[in-house]
Amino acid sequence: MPRKPNYQFERMDRERVKAAKAAEKAQAKRELKEREDREKAEGGGGPE
Repeated sequence: MPRKPNYQFERMDRERVKAAKAAEKAQAKRELKEREDREKAEGGGGPE
């Protein structure tokens, strides 16, 4: 016999996974910006 669906729990779980993914992406973007700012401050603007 199939289980009774728990829509609220499933939705909360999907939202939790989505929020964790967005937070991870924001953290990576923040670290990239900090690294670029640090390189710019050191004068190593890149291979331009």
